Amino acid sequence: MKLREHNTALMIIDVQKGFNDENYWGGNRNNKDAEVKIAQILEKWRSLKLPVFHIVHSSVHPDSKLHESNPGFEIKEEVKPIEGETILVKNVNSAFIGTDLKERLDHRKINKLVLVGLTTNHCVSTTARMAGNLGFDNWVISDATATFDRIGIKGEKFDSELIHQISLASLHNEFSQVIDTEKLFDLV
Repeated sequence: MKLREHNTALMIIDVQKGFNDENYWGGNRNNKDAEVKIAQILEKWRSLKLPVFHIVHSSVHPDSKLHESNPGFEIKEEVKPIEGETILVKNVNSAFIGTDLKERLDHRKINKLVLVGLTTNHCVSTTARMAGNLGFDNWVISDATATFDRIGIKGEKFDSELIHQISLASLHNEFSQVIDTEKLFDLV
């Protein structure tokens, strides 16, 4: 099966300048090349004229780096939308909540999705879980996602790479198929 034959959509989730401030999000971001991989995937999708959806997080908290009044709200240069690409703004973790994403996908008869972006354990994971529950076949691209360290409920520090790997393992073969960019390019 070739994904290009199925009108597979690329969903670029929350690749925004506000995530450049690592310390704000917990520090020690893993997978520092995620944006490079995302840009490569985006270039491939554009060359094949496949659908691209840019998902942007708009925090309701005015002091957030991702609030629309802050420069961090802006999409990173590496993946700036071009004419014809859909931009959806959300206020929660899932790209399906508070947007018309499902309706847009249904209208265009899209039932296969490739998910990339930030962060693995939040908006990427939540969107992938909902996509799976809604019946979409979806692939999360492991080297085109990233996250940050987290502090646990007992004050313990969890390393970003561990969080990344556990998040991907929790998705794989249940809500999504987790693959890397090289495998994706074999499928497309």
